[in-house]
Amino acid sequence: MTDQRLSHPDAAEQPVSSDETSKVAEKPVFIITGLSGAGKSTVLHVFEDMRLLTADGVPPGLMPEMVRLLQNPSVERSSGVALGFDQRRSEFMEELDQALHRLASMGLRTQIIYLEADPVVIMRRYATTRRPHPLEREGVGLEQAIREEMERLAPVREIADKVIDTSAYSIHDLRRVIQRRWNSTQERLRNIKVNLISFGFKYGVPREADIVFDLRFLPNPYFVEDLRPRTGKDKAVADHVFSEPSGKEFKKRLIDFLGFLLPLYDAEGRYRITIALGCTGGKHRSVAVTEALMRALKRQDYTVSVEHRHMELG
Repeated sequence: MTDQRLSHPDAAEQPVSSDETSKVAEKPVFIITGLSGAGKSTVLHVFEDMRLLTADGVPPGLMPEMVRLLQNPSVERSSGVALGFDQRRSEFMEELDQALHRLASMGLRTQIIYLEADPVVIMRRYATTRRPHPLEREGVGLEQAIREEMERLAPVREIADKVIDTSAYSIHDLRRVIQRRWNSTQERLRNIKVNLISFGFKYGVPREADIVFDLRFLPNPYFVEDLRPRTGKDKAVADHVFSEPSGKEFKKRLIDFLGFLLPLYDAEGRYRITIALGCTGGKHRSVAVTEALMRALKRQDYTVSVEHRHMELG
């Protein structure tokens, strides 16, 4: 199959410019395939969280066009491409050979990840989801459809760069496997996304919070007349909040603590954590600490979102 791929005539018919090649050649291209119910959708979601451009159900003939999307300014920040391909067409192997040859002519080395699981496990997963297998039809039950798919995909399995048996994996286990093996693109990207919420205790603690910090021990700008109408985004307010040695030490230790904690969550495959920081009204102390924490985490390459939930109410 490798020889056929390298000698396919389409490569000569569709030359690729050097500019096109230089823009995409350094980015990884993954083709995700395997048995239905083995975890393809989960893997694609993991790659999406790793900031790759992803798409599922892509006919092999369209794969080069999908890769060329990396030249588009709106997606050029993507770290690569991960494509799940549709094998239900009878001619899919020939189309896959052609697509791989065209990608090679663009200077790209694709990696094929093949996912499989024991047929008994796949049947149990389908019983849980109650979804039909794509090859089930009149006269062909689930077990026979799985066997047929295994036979149909055998040539793809043979050329795969990595075969992953997910029989014993939970969704979280599979996520960790993919992250540990392939989260090494041009720059080290943190997978976990950090949501920071400042709030006022008198309005209620955010129900979605995973971790809550009570900041009511810090100096309160509310009692300083000039600072009362301002918010924690104001430098003068933040300076007041951190004016005492205990405040400065707390900020340092909080940043150090999260610098220790977040990589542990990241390593476990956690993709989101919500941290709520509260003071009395949610206008001064919680906002100041949240803003300082946001800046510190961004310097550590975390993706951070901020919501000042009660700032206008405090």
